[in-house]
Amino acid sequence: MSANRKGDRRERELVNELDAAGFAVMRAPASGSATERDLPDVLAGDGEQFYAIEAKSSAGDPIYLSGEEVESLIYFARNFGAKARVAARFDREDWYFFHPGDLHVTDGGNYRVKKETALAEGEDLDELVGHSTQARLDDP
Repeated sequence: MSANRKGDRRERELVNELDAAGFAVMRAPASGSATERDLPDVLAGDGEQFYAIEAKSSAGDPIYLSGEEVESLIYFARNFGAKARVAARFDREDWYFFHPGDLHVTDGGNYRVKKETALAEGEDLDELVGHSTQARLDDP
């Protein structure tokens, strides 16, 4: 399966999960290189919380985002009145969400999410939508 088809399928999966959690959700299939506009992959809101989400998935390798992708996400979210989030999904794992400022910045100015970082530090879907809080072993 091509990376684009897999990415599209993963984005639809995220849309369906947010919808099931009670959010109004839309996927922006014209995001990325298909348009000159700065559009996130997914917009979601429940009347109280609004998110602009850049969704990335990987078979297990680290996920990289260009500095331009993250800047565009932040710009759109700020102008739209939403919270910017990067959603990362690794094969056989759930979605994990990050504020762009919490991502590792590489020497080249790109952003990276490793699988182990996502599992240890990422916000899961229930936490994102306010259904639970995630307990950490290092929390007091």
